[in-house]
Amino acid sequence: MNHTDSNRWRTVDIVVASVIAVAFGVIFWAWGLVWSATDAAFAFFPPAQTLIYGVWLVPAVLGGLVIRKPGASLYCELLAAVVSALLGSQWGGIVIVQGLMQGVGAELAFAAFRYRAYRLPVALLAGALTGLTAAIFDFVYWNKAYDLVDYRLPYALLTIVSATVIAGAGAWFLTRALANTGALDRFPAGRDRALV
Repeated sequence: MNHTDSNRWRTVDIVVASVIAVAFGVIFWAWGLVWSATDAAFAFFPPAQTLIYGVWLVPAVLGGLVIRKPGASLYCELLAAVVSALLGSQWGGIVIVQGLMQGVGAELAFAAFRYRAYRLPVALLAGALTGLTAAIFDFVYWNKAYDLVDYRLPYALLTIVSATVIAGAGAWFLTRALANTGALDRFPAGRDRALV
């Protein structure tokens, strides 16, 4: 099989990517409630709340690590955002645009390695770039009225840190855990579990 054929999506790829996305769409909706409930806990320094932001970025990295095809990161993050919007996200339909931006970040990381490298450093890069694209969106959309030095820059930097740790490392460890159960045996992620 040549590389072009290996980039074609199989039915199982679409099904598993959709399951990941829908599951995280529900998590996104619930995480919005957690986010609102923690406002007071971060009153001492509101940008620090972004330390829990990375949960919203996990499917972008997880989808790329599991499916290992062009578009998987974008598909998983975007569909998860659509599901959360349909469930009544407190931020409305704009979360779909956010999901698109966030998915592009992880997609760029996997594309940089031509969809051939899926080790922890690549997952961390995918998390960081997903955090970067999320931070850029928030910087110009949600946070434009806030002070640059006291709020917007720390918010952006902490979003990238959260995404690198939670979405990057978290998705990598979640992929390994799923592979060890045998749930990913029909995917390269499941077949290379012994190598990790």
